[in-house]
Amino acid sequence: MGLLVGGPVGAALGALAGHLVDEKAGAGNDTRRSGHPGASRPEDSAAPAAAAADTVAERFFRITFEVMGHVAKADGRVSDREIQAARAVMTDFRLDARQVALAIGHFTRGKHESYDLSRSIMALRRACAGRPDMLRVFLEIQLRAAIAGTDLRGPARPLLTRVATMLGVGGLEFAHLEAILRLRHGPEGAAGAAGSGPGSRGRVGVDPARMTVSEAYQILDVPPAADDDAVSKAYRRQLSRHHPDKLKANGLPESMLEHAKQRTQQIIEAWEVIRATRGIRS
Repeated sequence: MGLLVGGPVGAALGALAGHLVDEKAGAGNDTRRSGHPGASRPEDSAAPAAAAADTVAERFFRITFEVMGHVAKADGRVSDREIQAARAVMTDFRLDARQVALAIGHFTRGKHESYDLSRSIMALRRACAGRPDMLRVFLEIQLRAAIAGTDLRGPARPLLTRVATMLGVGGLEFAHLEAILRLRHGPEGAAGAAGSGPGSRGRVGVDPARMTVSEAYQILDVPPAADDDAVSKAYRRQLSRHHPDKLKANGLPESMLEHAKQRTQQIIEAWEVIRATRGIRS
C-alpha cells in the first residue's frame, strides 16, 4: 500500500509500519497466553537475541526437567520405570543433593496439567538464539529419558516430535538422534537393564572394540560411500557440535557436561573405527 501511494519512500514507511504492527501483535499474543500459574516469568517477555550464559544455564536446567516430567505424564500417569529413567539421568549427570532436589521440583511442575509446553520450549529457543547445538543437546536428553522410560511408545513420540519441530529439528535429524542414543545407551536407554528388551546387546555404551563400521558411520552422520575428506569433515563437525567446552561457553549447565563428554567420546570412537577400516593416517 505504501508503494502504491507514495512510491519508494511510501514503501519504506509501509514496511516500517508493518514491522511495528507485527511486534505489537506478538507482544499481545504473549500476554494472552499468560493465563496459568508461573506465567509472569521473565523469559516470557521479549528476550535479547543472545542471553548470558548463566541465564541460559538456569533456564536450560529448569526446562529440561520440566519437559521431562511433562512427557512422562503425557499418558496420564508416571510409571516407576519413567521415574527410574529420570533418576538415571540425574545420576549420570552427577547432580549433588541440592541439584537433585531442584530437578525433582522442576519434574513435578512439568507434570501439572496447567504446564504450558509450547511456551517453555519457545522460551528456551529464545534463550538459545544463535546456539542451535544447545537445542540439539536438550532434545537428546529428552529422547534419552523417554527411550528409557517408555521406549518412545504411547504419546511420548508424537509429543517429542512436536518439541523437535518447535526447536527447528526436522524428522530426519530426529530419527538420527534417536538411533545414536539407542547405540549409546542400549535399546532401552539409560535405565535399560543389560541384556533386556528385544534386540538388546547387553551393553550400556558402545565399546569401540565392538562398534560396527555401520554404527560408526551412523554416529558421524555420513554415508559409507563418502570419500576420506568428507568423512574427516563429518568427524570434525560432530566433534565441534558436541564439544563440552563449547557447549559450556554457550550456557550448558556444568551439571550436564557429562552428557556432552559421553557424546564426544562416542564420536571419537566412531572416527577411530572408520579410520582403522580405511587406513586413514592421523
